[in-house]
Amino acid sequence: PVAGGKQEGETDDIDSGFGGLLISLSTLFPKKLMIGMELRDKLTEYVKERVLALRASNPGQYENVSVVRTNSMKYIPNYFEKGQLTEMFFLFPDPHFKEKNHRRRVISPHFLDDYAYVLRVGGIIYTITDVEELGEWMKACLDGHPLFEAVSEDEILADPVVKLLSTATEEGYKVARNDGQTFRAVFRRVASRAPLRCSWRLNLVQAFYSI
Repeated sequence: PVAGGKQEGETDDIDSGFGGLLISLSTLFPKKLMIGMELRDKLTEYVKERVLALRASNPGQYENVSVVRTNSMKYIPNYFEKGQLTEMFFLFPDPHFKEKNHRRRVISPHFLDDYAYVLRVGGIIYTITDVEELGEWMKACLDGHPLFEAVSEDEILADPVVKLLSTATEEGYKVARNDGQTFRAVFRRVASRAPLRCSWRLNLVQAFYSI
């Protein structure tokens, strides 16, 4: 349970890395439960120790955040009920540049059904990358799914979370230090809509960036 009040939702950070986003979100939304899912054992332990240290030095804070070591792409439906999450974050994921490995990208057509299952209607998926081709790929996949629609630019600019996508993570710091570009896509879970044709859009993205 969240100390001091009623729970307002649950958030999942996929491949949470060093935990920068989780820490920032914890104080921004103190009544939301937040979980980071990370495959790498050392990073998982690092984030656990980081959270424990913050709790010790800030009594009553950071009680709403934790991390688990798991392969989120394989097991995410085992961790959450249908419609349990209000937000999902995919920040600077592995681009898997080789075409034969594109199926392993964390935002891919065959994974989106699982994400749609655990994300409630009205919930948001946030993605960001410094790889333009991957950014176009993720946007095309989400555009092509009938249970997601793009969030308007006005809503994105008014969302306090969006700024954290590029400033709250260690990967984001590195991109900023090198004056790099970032490419974001923010989509809302909807009951249903007419999908765009994802397959031809993905083929177009692949063809364009292979020239």
